[in-house]
Amino acid sequence: MKRLLLSLFWLAALQLLHATPIDGLLERIDPGASKKFKIEKVNSATDFFELDQAGRRVVVRGNTWVNIGVGLNWYLKYYAGIHLSWNQMKTKLPEVLPAVTTPERHETNLTLRYDFNYCTFSYSMAFWDWQRWQQEIDWMVLHGVNMPLAIVGEECVWRNMLLKLGYSEEEIGKFIAGPAFLAWWAMNNLEGWGGPLPLSWYARQEQLQKQILNRMKELDMHPVLPGYCGMVPHDARQRLGLNVSDAGLWNGFQRPANLNPTDGRFDEIAALYYDELTRLFGKADYYSMDPFHESADDASIDYAEAGRKLMAAMKRANPKAVWVVQGWTENPRPAMTEPMKAGDLLVLDLFSECRPMFGVPSIWCRPEGYGQHHWLFCLLENFGANVGLHGRMDQLLNNFYPPKSQLSNLKSQLSNLKGIGFTMEGSENNPIMFELMSELPWREEKFTKEEWVRSYVKARYGTDDEQLQQAWQLLAQTIYNCPVGNNQQGPHESIFCGRPSLNNFQASSWSKMKNYYDPQSTLRAARLFLEGCNHTTNSAEANSSLFTLHSSLPNNLEYDLVDITRQAMADQARIQYQHTIADYKAFDLEAFKKDSQRFLEMLLLQDELLGTRREFRLGHWTQAAINCGETPAEKSLYEWNARVQITTWGNRYCADTGGLRDYAHKEWQGLLRDFYYVRWKTYFDALLAQMEAQTRPQPELLGAGPNANKTASELFALALPQEVKIDWYAIEEPWTLQKNAYTAEPEGDVVEVVRKVLEFLK
Repeated sequence: MKRLLLSLFWLAALQLLHATPIDGLLERIDPGASKKFKIEKVNSATDFFELDQAGRRVVVRGNTWVNIGVGLNWYLKYYAGIHLSWNQMKTKLPEVLPAVTTPERHETNLTLRYDFNYCTFSYSMAFWDWQRWQQEIDWMVLHGVNMPLAIVGEECVWRNMLLKLGYSEEEIGKFIAGPAFLAWWAMNNLEGWGGPLPLSWYARQEQLQKQILNRMKELDMHPVLPGYCGMVPHDARQRLGLNVSDAGLWNGFQRPANLNPTDGRFDEIAALYYDELTRLFGKADYYSMDPFHESADDASIDYAEAGRKLMAAMKRANPKAVWVVQGWTENPRPAMTEPMKAGDLLVLDLFSECRPMFGVPSIWCRPEGYGQHHWLFCLLENFGANVGLHGRMDQLLNNFYPPKSQLSNLKSQLSNLKGIGFTMEGSENNPIMFELMSELPWREEKFTKEEWVRSYVKARYGTDDEQLQQAWQLLAQTIYNCPVGNNQQGPHESIFCGRPSLNNFQASSWSKMKNYYDPQSTLRAARLFLEGCNHTTNSAEANSSLFTLHSSLPNNLEYDLVDITRQAMADQARIQYQHTIADYKAFDLEAFKKDSQRFLEMLLLQDELLGTRREFRLGHWTQAAINCGETPAEKSLYEWNARVQITTWGNRYCADTGGLRDYAHKEWQGLLRDFYYVRWKTYFDALLAQMEAQTRPQPELLGAGPNANKTASELFALALPQEVKIDWYAIEEPWTLQKNAYTAEPEGDVVEVVRKVLEFLK
């Protein structure tokens, strides 16, 4: 018996020894799934994947684990009708997989596929644990990412470096930002906001980054580590005697200073940084640095020399490393990059689907692109991790596959194109756009969005239902087809999320919103989608009423049903808001009461709808933050970080004057009910009180009381409708300090609530 057990043990050990990283991914998708596939990694100078058959097992073959992951995802989508995305990374595979009757092969010369924006690490990933990171790495493998930005734990490097420079723990705490704001600290925008970080946070993040990097390297990925581009605390001139630029302010926040690369101690500081980075996390093939990010030109800076020094410091850490820099507004400045050797710099063309710089027509067009340097075509898609349907399907395809008339002019630029990148400020939204982007390197010929959307629907739901197809084709022609010339930064912002006013259009000050689709289109799509869900889950009752659905839906169907209906409600609420303000301006008291009440009912109904899915519940964000803490004080700090980021973003100055308030707004259950509803109810009550007051005698308009000395024109102005004055920050800040619990667990029946919403909108 012992001998048998020992034999079984060694057999299991040998199986584990020969298991591939893709087998592990398959087991996380569906325990036992790895037995249904034959994974083959082969040597090849060409990036490729192949699908084949070996008996009852599906063969997925490629030259890297990531490329094999792309092949696996291709098979699941286009053979098995299984779509894995952020809302669904686990599934149940068929007992017998559909066979690959004819081998299929795809190749690409776009060998670099990047992921993440610095902002993503705060807007989406601030409080992720290893389990959530493991799921994201699996998503990256399936979608072809092989060079992800990896800045988790960057604060650990800085803490250790600053201690060596003589800074105290207290001083470091005032410099390094809190978890929800680390991205803007790392980008040289602010100091200390959201901190100080507890020592336990540094230990947590160091361990987490090591787990992340180990898994990425197991999968043939090349993580991009944060390099050193000269940032120092704003008091470095006084504390360390360094030659630094004036730090200044950013939206009211104290900015870190920039150490001039020509300073005699620059190499010393840079070496300290890279030594500590290497000690903690090893060397990298790529380092990310964005000097002079979102800053005006400075005649005192020798950009060529600055670039040379930054490059030299990086090369001392790893002579083979490549500098990764964002192509964004004025950066990278040609004066800095022109003297650099080809191959040493890789530019992320950050917003290629809207404002490309690589040579095609756009407001940011650089006729010569990035010169001799390699670059990546990137999809930004979403700013502030806002919730909303949005995409630029035609623009994305037209920019990625330039017309033949442009090819001769773009020959040199396209010869330096080395891959693609996902550079979203926030993830876990609009899976259709990221799915489309991920396939572009593997599709040599241009195709239409209509044909691709049809295949996407079949893959995502495992069905070719006509109503679902009609719904998505309608969305592809409207809300997912933001046209050339519209430069808004992500989705149409929900009217619910904006600070109330008489002229409310966008929620955040930087959104650049501009209408481009009929709001009735999303409502029609929601109705079609619900009908398609009814057909898909109750095919035996195809002739029954549209609203008889009561069984649970497949995960992707349910998620999209909620998301599309949410968009329809938000779009109709924008119309309802206009009716309400028109009532006020027309001084129609009864209509105002009715329409303002209907708007508030819509807001609360939206809250109920979003509560049916975990992804749209505030609790999934706040609970993740609280779970990071080890003590009540730490839990409180992290929850405060989470609440502030999605509302006021900063202090009073930042919220009222600086321009960041509601930048990261979220249409989430709980936040709608307890934060946005309070603002709108307060506003409508104030408008109503003003209207009612105007129906009573107003002696002050006759020049009595405090207005006795006013001129006729001043009295006339008082008689006009006045915007009510409300101290919004005084209403908003208390919510950020509260400790009321929000749960992540969904509540209510999705279909019943969707039916309720659509009946309300009749």
